[in-house]
Amino acid sequence: MLRSMGKDKVPVTSAIRVLRQHRVDFTAHPYDYEPRGGTRHSAQCLGVDEHAVIKTLVMQDDAGQPLVVLMHGDREVSTKALARALGVKAIRPCDPAVAERHSGYQVGGTSPFGTRKAMPTYMEASIEALPRLWINGGKRGLLVSMAPAELVRVLSPTPVEVAIDREH
Repeated sequence: MLRSMGKDKVPVTSAIRVLRQHRVDFTAHPYDYEPRGGTRHSAQCLGVDEHAVIKTLVMQDDAGQPLVVLMHGDREVSTKALARALGVKAIRPCDPAVAERHSGYQVGGTSPFGTRKAMPTYMEASIEALPRLWINGGKRGLLVSMAPAELVRVLSPTPVEVAIDREH
């Protein structure tokens, strides 16, 4: 199951526990975390395409209800398109402290697996077409890679088309 590290060396986060519980075939990839380095930094450290590094974003609707959005690392979420897709007036990112309360993870180490609070999860539809994806393992400086089908099997995310090119 874990090809790149010995089992004892993987930090046992809530996310790792969920992956093991669901018998997900994943590989753990530690890297040197850099504050505000984002997916560009982690992709460079691991030598993978940033498009295949999936960020986990905790957002909220106009009623303050939290939700998780999974997006390609090199794209941004159109909150207007997401609000339209969900039939709400507005969607906005949660304040970092609020996101941490909902997810149970530090910002920069947020995984969609094993969140403190169950939240609806939305995934950019094109993520499913990737041959492999890298996503946070529940700790800053830890990504896990897996087939997109495994993520879909465990999380059952709702596919949406809300990606916009990131401003460079």
